[in-house]
Amino acid sequence: MKIKSMWLATLLLLLSWGIQAQEQKLLTLDEAVNTAVSKSTEATLADTKVETAALGVSNTKNNRYPELKISGQYQHLTNPEVTFRLPLGNSDEGSNGDGGTSSSPEVNRIMIGQASLGMPVFSGFKLKNSIQAANNMYNAEKFNAANTKEQVAIRTVALYVNLYKAQESVTLIKKSLASANQRVTDFKAMEENGLLARNDLLKAQLQASNIELSLEDAKKQVITINYQLVTLLKLPENTQIKPDDKLFKTSETITPTVTSEEAIAQRNDLEAMRWQQKAAEANIKVAKADYYPSLSFVAGYAALDVQNVFKVYNAVNVGVGLSYDVSSLFKNKDKVQAERSRAEEARQTVEILTDRVKVEVNEALENYNLAIKQRNVYTKAVEQAEENFRIVKDKYDNGLSDTNDLLEAEVQQLQAQINEAFSKADITQKYYELLNTSGKLTNSFNLTQNN
Repeated sequence: MKIKSMWLATLLLLLSWGIQAQEQKLLTLDEAVNTAVSKSTEATLADTKVETAALGVSNTKNNRYPELKISGQYQHLTNPEVTFRLPLGNSDEGSNGDGGTSSSPEVNRIMIGQASLGMPVFSGFKLKNSIQAANNMYNAEKFNAANTKEQVAIRTVALYVNLYKAQESVTLIKKSLASANQRVTDFKAMEENGLLARNDLLKAQLQASNIELSLEDAKKQVITINYQLVTLLKLPENTQIKPDDKLFKTSETITPTVTSEEAIAQRNDLEAMRWQQKAAEANIKVAKADYYPSLSFVAGYAALDVQNVFKVYNAVNVGVGLSYDVSSLFKNKDKVQAERSRAEEARQTVEILTDRVKVEVNEALENYNLAIKQRNVYTKAVEQAEENFRIVKDKYDNGLSDTNDLLEAEVQQLQAQINEAFSKADITQKYYELLNTSGKLTNSFNLTQNN
């Protein structure tokens, strides 16, 4: 007996530890979205891409500065033969008849030092247009990052709403299961007393089993959606998120003022595409720069020491350099045409995306209006289903209705209650989807980070 008691105590301890390990966290939608756009992997990657684009601009601007190179060499030689062909003096002593000396000095090392300075003066405006293209791509990346965070936010809203739906389903199905189990208990007592056919008891038991299966499926949905949301928000895996009921309980519905013109002006993905188009147009000018010659300012310094032969110091040179690739007259035509084609692709993409934005805004507005109408219908349906179940139960109690009618009325009541709960959540989701299509989603939340 003592051993059994110890095992029972251990089991209870483990069960209580498991319950505590499942941390429940009440989370508002504002908090969820704020966490998602600041901590999710997608948002972090978007910010990193913006930083990379900014570094690309800085790297391109660095080409405006002069290039200063310093080099030095020390070389060891193996006593080479050195012959001077320039006269070294008036004495003919030691002459070999060729104007050089008859003896070779000992040379076993050479030291060379050089410094060169080059600064571009004119390159067909390539540098200017390259900086402009890099800046345009930086701006495009900023709007791409904002769009990424918008998509992360709307995905968070969808998971948050679906989690609420799943949890509401569990609550409603549990109530229905308790009622079904009680009916099974009552029917069993009636069947044992010969007041009810066994077939009716089996129908009640079958319905209770079906409701229990529905409950398990709803619990699975809660676990699955909760894990997806927790992963997105970078929360501990054992966190059980509890959505804020107040968000879905309000009966007020406010349709936001949304027009296609506002959406076209505010959508981050469309604005990012516009900047990409500008970058492509700047790249056309960069390609055309190869048609022009390049002019640069050059300067240098050199020092040379050949052991026992000669030394050169303070050899300074200053001048200009001019270069021109004649072959560019023939080769550069295709390069320029390719950049023009890319710019045209970007322009057409902007046009396509603009039309898509108009369609999305119209569809989102219709979906929101439909959700409101559905909520009104489902609210009436709940009242009708509850009244229908009351009437059928009264008839059943008075022997005017059979078990099938009673069970069917109860299922209809449960389905109506679930539909009403879902319809309230759908209004919230469609509302934020409408804001998303108009480019106003993240601005509608109190975000602690400036996105």
